[in-house]
Amino acid sequence: MSSQEERLVKLEALCAEQERTIEELSGQIAGQWKTIDGMKRKLDALTERFLAVEERTAPDVPVTRPPHW
Repeated sequence: MSSQEERLVKLEALCAEQERTIEELSGQIAGQWKTIDGMKRKLDALTERFLAVEERTAPDVPVTRPPHW
């Protein structure tokens, strides 16, 4: 095999390895986005629940200035 053929084979192998790595990383990123989206939905739901609970438990006392003002 000539040096050019060897070089071409090495480059093709490197390209194939990089393509495989890119596909793996792409799959991992897609999985992470699914996880992030799920966590965001849960956070939004918890935020709504917290605000609802806070609203129900908030005192109905009006905010007034203290007597020393």
